[in-house]
Amino acid sequence: MATLSIRQKLITYLADADDSTVKAIYTLLKIDNKKEGAFKLSKEQLQILDEERELYLSGKSKSHTRKESLQIIMGNRTT
Repeated sequence: MATLSIRQKLITYLADADDSTVKAIYTLLKIDNKKEGAFKLSKEQLQILDEERELYLSGKSKSHTRKESLQIIMGNRTT
């Protein structure tokens, strides 16, 4: 199921859900967001990602497959 479809279903469900259900879902999301190991990107990191995305979308940079990335990291890239 596409993310957009899931979002739409959640919005519809939450609009009709009783208060206790909405509070329970909120509590689950709030707890999940505070899990140890969860991280948030800084404004600087988000800016770097945005800049890299723009370069990719404009055709000025290239992405690599997982296999290509591993070859680059290991220094085994042949092309």
